[in-house]
Amino acid sequence: MVLHDVATGVEQIIHETPDLIEASNWSPCGTFLLMNGGGRVFRFDLETKGITWIDTGDLTALNNDHGISPDGITLVVSQSPARGTSCIYTLPITGGTPQRITPQVPSYFHGWSPDGATLTYTARRDGLFQICTIPITGGDETQLTHGPGHKDGPDYSADGQWIWFNSDHHGSTPDLWRIRTDGTDLQQMTADAPVNWFPHPSPDGHHVLYLAYPEDVQGHPRGQDVALKLMPQDGGTPRTVAEFHGGQGSINVPNWSPDGARFAYVRYARA
Repeated sequence: MVLHDVATGVEQIIHETPDLIEASNWSPCGTFLLMNGGGRVFRFDLETKGITWIDTGDLTALNNDHGISPDGITLVVSQSPARGTSCIYTLPITGGTPQRITPQVPSYFHGWSPDGATLTYTARRDGLFQICTIPITGGDETQLTHGPGHKDGPDYSADGQWIWFNSDHHGSTPDLWRIRTDGTDLQQMTADAPVNWFPHPSPDGHHVLYLAYPEDVQGHPRGQDVALKLMPQDGGTPRTVAEFHGGQGSINVPNWSPDGARFAYVRYARA
């Protein structure tokens, strides 16, 4: 597990393990990271480097799509007991009884609106992966995207006006796109050769961090030579800030520090 300072480019390895761990969420209070491994989620204390496993009740097949509410009180997780069954639940950040949120499966959490009221996620509907939203209390989902292509990795901008995601619906390798939260004004934000996934706007409104695979890679597998790139949130030329062995599990979910000065990611040893 690595912390990256945006201003200096300095990186710090804060945790090493032979076990598979994935997807760092930075807590709103700034004191711990939330991660998953072995079908469970745990807190990693940034001061003591201690690990605390969270009680998620009968949810014991969690995938790497999880997050923390903006007020730091609630945990959202995605449970996948079998392929194509992922369902979104919420529970107290300290652990407790899960509450089902999405009525349909598969649904994979990816972002929480800054006001704490809405979740965005990718969901296979009518055979295609689309971007959806749903109130945090559950109810009817809203499908924001339609038509062909695979759409994935949605996350909110800091002002709550946009949802960023990756898509190949334009007939090319996946690029980054953004759309208004009401489903209007779709805009393409990258148009280059790499296979771009999992955009995460920074909390300070300055940057978008994303994962870039080589152009011949299909999907978002683990065990690839990849890069992390930063681009301005209003669009512009991206720059590479890290190159490493990783991929799936490296930055699937929002991973910025609360002040937007650093981000966390996971890199893997070569097989």
